[in-house]
Amino acid sequence: MANRAVLNTDLRRGTINRNIYGHFSEHLGRCIYEGIWVGEDSPIPNTNGIRNDVVQALKQIKIPVLRWPGGCFADEYHWKDGIGPKENRKRMVNTHWGGVVENNHFGTHEFMMLCDLLECEPYINGNVGSGTVQEMSEWVEYLTFGGVSPMSELRQANGRKEPWKVTYFGVGNENWGCGGNMRPEYYADLYRRYQTYVRNYDDNKIHRIACGPNVDDYNWMEVLMREASRFMDSITLHYYTVPGATWEDKGPATGFETGEWFTTLEKALHMDELITKHCVIMDKYDPEKRVGLIVDEWGTWYNVEPGTNPGFLYQQNTIRDALVAGLTFNIFHKHNERVQMANIAQTVNVLQSVILTEGEKMVLTPTYHVFDMFKVHQDAERIDLELDGGSYCFDGREIPAVTASASINADGVIHISLCNTNHAEKSIVSVDIRGSKGQSFEIAGTVLSGERIDAHNTFDAPDTVAPQPFRGFTLEGDQLTAELPPMSVTVLALTPKA
Repeated sequence: MANRAVLNTDLRRGTINRNIYGHFSEHLGRCIYEGIWVGEDSPIPNTNGIRNDVVQALKQIKIPVLRWPGGCFADEYHWKDGIGPKENRKRMVNTHWGGVVENNHFGTHEFMMLCDLLECEPYINGNVGSGTVQEMSEWVEYLTFGGVSPMSELRQANGRKEPWKVTYFGVGNENWGCGGNMRPEYYADLYRRYQTYVRNYDDNKIHRIACGPNVDDYNWMEVLMREASRFMDSITLHYYTVPGATWEDKGPATGFETGEWFTTLEKALHMDELITKHCVIMDKYDPEKRVGLIVDEWGTWYNVEPGTNPGFLYQQNTIRDALVAGLTFNIFHKHNERVQMANIAQTVNVLQSVILTEGEKMVLTPTYHVFDMFKVHQDAERIDLELDGGSYCFDGREIPAVTASASINADGVIHISLCNTNHAEKSIVSVDIRGSKGQSFEIAGTVLSGERIDAHNTFDAPDTVAPQPFRGFTLEGDQLTAELPPMSVTVLALTPKA
């Protein structure tokens, strides 16, 4: 079956929030330490301890928001342990991730400095699981209050006179699991209590984020929306793409078979059903769509690389992961009315990371390149795109052969993102461009593909999977035809001619 699409350029479907291209940096494995923070005395080029190469790479993809310090780590993190002179900071055992000892050299000031370097918004997760209301309240005061108070004076004593601007603050994380194994009714009451003391100081307005459900726990969403929606600005959703049959054997990141390729993409597409069903519940209690949905943990999760610490969650990243990212972004675009932020897990050296490091070496993953290609959608208006496509079949199952989304930016440039899920066959997509009132376009394209299903970049071969110019298209009148290579992610730019 042919893949036919109608692009209604005059039908606008709202803004694609740039924050869906957000990231997540937890104190886990080598994400913070080694991946981002190397210390001021490191021979690796750094700015006040933060790696210059990683900062430069993240700025290139216009990272809009960064979540920290977790994750499961957030609900055992006590922020006062990570301020003041580094030699006086408490050492702690990271009980969730590998049992390693942390020296707390990367704390509040270092994270806020990182966000300044990246020119991105900080998203801070507070500790509900093992922390107190006072502890959370004082952290917000320390961060954002410019007047006379104990926490403001403590911040100034630690070298920061002016308060920071902090918009996004999460009240707990995964409180149904590692954040306390709570029932939704209990957490809803705790959330209502804790958020009361997450105050707005001066002209800083906090966007309060409640811990939402894990995967398809629709009861959790129901209870939280019913009992606490009027006290929240957003609620979270967590979903990982795990191809293996069990959590004990999640499948390898490389060296996998075609069946695992198909299953991974099939499970990535499940994100659409999850968001759709959770949004039905949200609409019941919030028909005006005031409360945003934040998918602040998503991505692939495989077995760790052989020989690495199991608690560090270090995995390779292939063209398969690039497809997962592209499919997921197309889904987020579709739900742009509700999905206001997403944070891939995780930024560096953990799970579906966009960057891998090894000592002074750094490599960009295929997932990184998808972020770079898709950044054109940030804060653009979604355009109506109706796709009637064929199927990609395997072992009696089928998924869409192609997924797509489109947007138009402030300069009138239209971008169409296309994912060909088929690992072996090209896909031809015909797009009928409507509503452009005879406007003609210049077209350019970028494509990311691989020569095998586990094609990936290494420190010795960093450009095995890298974006290339795409020329496999024709435009005749209002009919655009594109020939997508197997297992590829493509972005087309339609620029109006003068």
